[in-house]
Amino acid sequence: MSDTRDELQPRSLWADAWLTLRANRAAAGAFWVLLAVTLAVLIGPLLLPFGYEQTDWDHIAAAPSLAAGHFFGTDSLGRDLLVRTLWGGRISLLVALVSTAVSLLIGVTYGALAGYLGGRIDQLMMRVVDVLYALPFLFLVILLMVLFGRNIVLIFIAIGAINWLDMAR
Repeated sequence: MSDTRDELQPRSLWADAWLTLRANRAAAGAFWVLLAVTLAVLIGPLLLPFGYEQTDWDHIAAAPSLAAGHFFGTDSLGRDLLVRTLWGGRISLLVALVSTAVSLLIGVTYGALAGYLGGRIDQLMMRVVDVLYALPFLFLVILLMVLFGRNIVLIFIAIGAINWLDMAR
């Protein structure tokens, strides 16, 4: 006699997410493209023969060329555009990850505090979130950049400080 408990194993959250991803072809394709781009921006600059600031005096403002090794060409200062594009991808990836972590920290803390206090305090805190939802995102980021200057850390904080509203809900 077989026991049904032995046959039914609960799936973990990761296993369930993986099965859902594999079932959706568009999501699976997007996952593999995102993974390829992430690997390219992380590993690509290490494999290319040119550095980020390295100038190739023989190929200033050159068109893309396989023979010269400049697959995207060079800029007006002779720097390889492929390396600079991949470094820009690294910065974009870093901004996405850090600003997500900042928004997660602010939003979960704010939402948990509102839920813990409950009642009128919760209602008031969520109305503040509603008011902030009404403000345009890009305007607030530009305003923060004008007030505090251009800085990569400020970009992390500005984007994270705006996106926490969804996490607080």
